[in-house]
Amino acid sequence: MAAILELRAVKAFYGQSEVLHGIDLAVEEGGMTVLLGANGAGKTTTLRAICGMVRSEGQILFAGRRLERCTTEQIAGFGVAHVPEGRGTFIGLTVEENLRIGAYAATGRPHDNMQLMYGYFPILAQRRRQQAGALSGGEQQMLAIARALMMSPRLLVLDEPSFGLAPRVVEAIFGIVERIRREQHVSVLLVEQNASLALAMADRAYLLETGYVVTSGSAKALADDPQIRRSYLGY
Repeated sequence: MAAILELRAVKAFYGQSEVLHGIDLAVEEGGMTVLLGANGAGKTTTLRAICGMVRSEGQILFAGRRLERCTTEQIAGFGVAHVPEGRGTFIGLTVEENLRIGAYAATGRPHDNMQLMYGYFPILAQRRRQQAGALSGGEQQMLAIARALMMSPRLLVLDEPSFGLAPRVVEAIFGIVERIRREQHVSVLLVEQNASLALAMADRAYLLETGYVVTSGSAKALADDPQIRRSYLGY
């Protein structure tokens, strides 16, 4: 299957500090790829480089288009939706207002997308007139994902979606993400602390350490690797 996203020898910088040191990475169209690694390994920086939020070198290709000199707004317009760590919802706005903001870059009809998101996340339909700041953590994460999907993206980039959430809520959210991937043919690039769950869902996986890719392969191969299991899965 063809790759919708490719990183080729990508470096990334904060000021003069080089944080990524020439990484290669690919996400297959319609597939799910997970990035694993300890805090400070460069996972979030990788997502920011893809989305034009940090200075980068090398090649970042999305559907054959070079991204590294594009703005974040242009990249979103091409079909890359980013859900950052911490969710980033507008807490003073209602659920429905947050979703309408997400529809700003949609190529389809926002009303249709709104009904689609309420179908995937029924609790948001019930809370549509509530302020986002009054939602539970799990509901806010659902809103952040739904808002990103309102723009009808081809690639969904998720940064630690399970952070701070109860296991049953995490399983529910991941189940919805997997359903959306299948039904809407959205590719997914995931940074996730719950390595066991992420590897069970993903097609491919990359392990980062201090800005380098040290291991990559099928998610099943990494899940079956004894060293990966000891270091990241806890058994």
